[in-house]
Amino acid sequence: MPLFNRQRRVRIDGWDLDPFLRELAKAVGHKDKDFTITLVSDRAIRSLNRRFRGLNRPTDVLSFPTGSLKGPWRRVSQGEVPNLGEIVISVETAQQQADQEGHALKEEIKLLIIHGVLHLMGQDHESDGGRMNRNEYTLRTRLL
Repeated sequence: MPLFNRQRRVRIDGWDLDPFLRELAKAVGHKDKDFTITLVSDRAIRSLNRRFRGLNRPTDVLSFPTGSLKGPWRRVSQGEVPNLGEIVISVETAQQQADQEGHALKEEIKLLIIHGVLHLMGQDHESDGGRMNRNEYTLRTRLL
């Protein structure tokens, strides 16, 4: 799974998320599909949130499923691996949330990736009667 770091405020050098990402893809039944993760600043995600959701504030994570007309960068997977879509995470907001919850930034990023992948799969915690939240809790328990 490609990971792009487009922010400079927080160092993420040396992070190896590949084992986690492979396990997550397998756990959600998409081990044969790829997704892109882009780490950005609050300023960048605020702009995306305003552009795609009409909300003029930063958020922690945005998901852009392949096939939707939305998406900031519209990357295509290399080779023959289908792409689920793009997950964009604000590292600044993630750091604030990690500090509030008392865990490491890397753990918070993993939590946001789980959340983003479920959105890429079409789940929506705002309208599904708790299904996505239950799935997210199950994945957190299993993978973290």
